[in-house]
Amino acid sequence: MVNDMFKIQTLNHIAVAGLDRLPRETYEIASEMVHPDALLVRSASLHGRPIPESVKAIGRAGAGVNNIPVAEMSMRGIAVFNAPGANANAVKELVVAGMLLAARNIAPAWQFARDLDGDDAAIHQAVEAGKKRFVGFELPGRTLGVIGLGAIGVLVANAARALGMRVIGYDPSITVRSAWRLERDVEAALSIDDLVARSDFITSHVPLTEQTRHLISGERIRTMKDGAVLLNFSRNGIIDDDAAITALDTGKLYAYICDFPSNLLKGHPRVVTLPHLGASTAEAEVNCAVMVAEQLRAYLEDGNVTHSVNFPEIVLPRNGGYRIAVVNRNVPNMVGQMSSDLAAAGLNILDMLNRSRGDMAVTLIDVERPCPPATAREIAAIEGVLSVRCLGGKTVASDTD
Repeated sequence: MVNDMFKIQTLNHIAVAGLDRLPRETYEIASEMVHPDALLVRSASLHGRPIPESVKAIGRAGAGVNNIPVAEMSMRGIAVFNAPGANANAVKELVVAGMLLAARNIAPAWQFARDLDGDDAAIHQAVEAGKKRFVGFELPGRTLGVIGLGAIGVLVANAARALGMRVIGYDPSITVRSAWRLERDVEAALSIDDLVARSDFITSHVPLTEQTRHLISGERIRTMKDGAVLLNFSRNGIIDDDAAITALDTGKLYAYICDFPSNLLKGHPRVVTLPHLGASTAEAEVNCAVMVAEQLRAYLEDGNVTHSVNFPEIVLPRNGGYRIAVVNRNVPNMVGQMSSDLAAAGLNILDMLNRSRGDMAVTLIDVERPCPPATAREIAAIEGVLSVRCLGGKTVASDTD
């Protein structure tokens, strides 16, 4: 069926600038509703939460999707979108701040100054006597190792170069786009082990998976330079916190700056823990909301997919006609069976595009007249088809309009 109105349920506060990208004449937006077409979330966990059968897409106004059961959504043919890079500058700035916090011993020095007693003369005397405890070091000439060179990692690497640091990066899956954006003198590490052995500061910007859990392990920490600094503004679990504390206690590590407090970390004198501030800026919140709202709109209205974590990227411009959007398993002869059903209904195909990603595939088909409900049901009945949507027609302006 063709939607006259799309219903979006928000499970967290979403920046108004993002919601404004969804025209009110065609979108109903509320925090409570029945039969929503899509869900918009930030930190709300969807694990164990019933997801209505009406839901076709989930938009996460942020980069990580650990709060969404992606595999389950894929099995149901539900697209999951995120906003990679929308908060990259915010995280980059906090990583730079983290390096300065460690290098200049700012947190313990600040606490020392807060705890001073007496009149101003006594405080001045205590400052002069105590400041030598907080002697630090400067960043130029030090080496930063960056694991993961996506949107955030590239900005971090370039910012460190601008500060006069040597930068080593590692990312076996780096995209051409990211590679072009890197400063040309950022060095490529042969492996993570190579990177950690040569770095004074180590920061990682990768998602948390079974493969990246404890990526920085006790074994890898033992191969680091003496006095190295660990930074974690990525995901809790990327660093083995127990191993990091042991290394701090023995003097192997100089400091650990982390965005994920715990009872183990928060009281240690060589650890600075922040309350998950990585993306906590007004600008990042707006950027994420705008990006994911535009992605949801493109998918709901036209079936186009960008920045999905479980669907292939697919964009088919609307050149007139009526669109059918199909989500299916990536198995042989799917397009052939769909084409046969359309031919049996006398529907001429004007344009078609099929893209796959792993086990998932999306097929967009433009036909010359509306798809009859019976034909949509026949396509939906094909083994391996997860969802079928008839998105209606769209008039394309001519050059003379």
